[in-house]
Amino acid sequence: MIPSVRQAYNQQFSTARYNALLQGLTAETGITPDFRVAETPVFVPRALQQQLIDAGNAINALIMRPDFRELTEAAIPKQQLVPKEDAHPHFIIIDFAVTRQENGELAPQLIELQGFPSLFGFQELLARHYRRYMDVPPGMNNFGSGLDARGYADLLRRTIVAGHNPENVILLEVLPQQQKTLIDFVCTGNMLGIPTVCLSDLVQDGKKLFYRRNGQLVPVHRIYNRMIADDVEANRARLGDTVNFQHELDVEWAPHPNWYYRISKYLLPHVQGPFAPKAWFLHEIPVLPQDLHNYVLKPLFSFAGQGVIIDPTPEDADRITDPENWILQQKVDYAPAIATPTGLAKCEIRLMYCWPDDAPAPILAHNLARLSKGRMIGVNFNRDHDWVGGSSCFFE
Repeated sequence: MIPSVRQAYNQQFSTARYNALLQGLTAETGITPDFRVAETPVFVPRALQQQLIDAGNAINALIMRPDFRELTEAAIPKQQLVPKEDAHPHFIIIDFAVTRQENGELAPQLIELQGFPSLFGFQELLARHYRRYMDVPPGMNNFGSGLDARGYADLLRRTIVAGHNPENVILLEVLPQQQKTLIDFVCTGNMLGIPTVCLSDLVQDGKKLFYRRNGQLVPVHRIYNRMIADDVEANRARLGDTVNFQHELDVEWAPHPNWYYRISKYLLPHVQGPFAPKAWFLHEIPVLPQDLHNYVLKPLFSFAGQGVIIDPTPEDADRITDPENWILQQKVDYAPAIATPTGLAKCEIRLMYCWPDDAPAPILAHNLARLSKGRMIGVNFNRDHDWVGGSSCFFE
C-alpha cells in the first residue's frame, strides 16, 4: 500500500526466497504451518496506521467504561459462565478491513473483535522471517507501542506468566496437536517456557489443578487460555470427562473465559465511529432493510468465518430460530489495494493488544494481516490462489 515499497518488493521477489521463508518457519519450530502463509507482508502507510490506532483507541475506551460489564452481561451464555472473572481482559484483538473512501484514501472498517488471544507467538516469528528472507525496509516496524523484540517478549511474559514459575503456567487448548495453530503454541512455549496442555490431561483435586509431566503431577497456577467452548463441545466424545470450570478453582486466567463472550460480535452494535459499519442484533430489528444484499448475517458465537451468511435473504433471516444470537452488519467493501504479480489482493488487518495485570490500559503489541483474492478473507477460503493467506504488517 506504499507504492514505492510495493514495487521494489515485487521486483525483488523470488519463489526460491519464499520457499526458504517457509522452510525457515518449519526449521525453527519443527512444525509446518497448517495454513497458507502469504508471499508478502503488508506495508502500511503512516496515514492508515494512525487511523487504525485511533479506531483501536476508541474501541478500547468503550471496553474500559465503568459500565462495560453491565453492558455485556447478557453476552455470556449461562452454561458458560465461569467464576472469578478478572477486572479486565488480558488480550484484545480487533479486525479491520482495508477499504477505500470516495476521495480515494484508504481507511479501516471494523469487522470483528475478541477478548481472546490470537497468534501472539507465531506473528513474531513470521515477521522476523519476512525480514530475514525477504526485502523489508529497515525503517519499518511490526511491533506496537514503541516495542522491539525483547520488549515484546517481556510484555507477553508479563501478561501470560505474570511472575509465576513458567512450569506452573500452561497454554490450555482442546486437542492442541490437531489444531491449525499448533505452530503458535510451539512459538509461545519457545518464547516463554510454558507447556501446552490438552484439556483432557488436566487433573483436579478439590479446587486445585495439575497436569502430568514425566509421570509427575505439576500444579497449575495460571492458564493461558486458548480454549473455545464450541470446540470443547464439538470434541466432547474424544475428550471424555473434563474439568468443570463453572466450579470455583484455585487458578488464575489469562484471559478469563468470560471475556471471550463480552468482547465479541456481541459488541459490534455498541461500537460507534467513522470506522464502524452499522450493526444491529437481529431480534431488535422491527423490519429488515430493503437492501438486504448490502448486509451480512453473523452468528455471535462462532469463529474463522463459520456460519456467516454473506448474501442474506429474508428467508435466511426467517429460518434463524435464535435471532438474539445473531447480528445484521452492514457489508464492507474491501479495497483491492495490494498489487501482486498475479493481480490485486484485498487485506484485513488485526491489531493485537496485551493488557497485563499491572498495566492501566491495553498495550498495542503486534499485528496480523490476511490477504485475499476471494469473497471471504479467512485462509480457509483462498486455497486456490497465490499471494494470499496469513501475513504480517510493517508500519511506515
